[in-house]
Amino acid sequence: MRLAEAFANATAEEIAAALAGGKLVLYSVGRPPSPDHPVTRSSVLAEYEFSSPAFAGPSPAFAANPTPAKSVGTPGWARAFGADGAVVADFSVGPGSTDVKIDGVSATPGFPLKVLTIALTLPAENASWDKTEYGHVYLTGSENPWRKVSVRG
Repeated sequence: MRLAEAFANATAEEIAAALAGGKLVLYSVGRPPSPDHPVTRSSVLAEYEFSSPAFAGPSPAFAANPTPAKSVGTPGWARAFGADGAVVADFSVGPGSTDVKIDGVSATPGFPLKVLTIALTLPAENASWDKTEYGHVYLTGSENPWRKVSVRG
């Protein structure tokens, strides 16, 4: 989980409260370096509307879950918005060691896609980036070596 700057010091309870009545949008690959950056290279695969409250104990609560996928692709990340439309956090998505667990590995338009769990793990992952002669280099605070460094040309 990567938090938007406005939520950098928020507790898990404050994050959950901010998501009440908001939405979770699943995207294909091409995750921006932080929630404060716009989405430029990803397709919207599915959208979920959080209930109020957004969590029933540890489980996410949505108005509809599963929801039909909007386009074809492999879910790679999600962006969560508050009811006011403000970005709260970005999450990794997938069946493996990710923040948001879903019931499938791909999205097909019209077919249901269900969110199983959302982990509000603190401290949140941080990310920094720099433009080099080889492209953009992203470095995260993740201990997972597969997510530690990314170079994009």
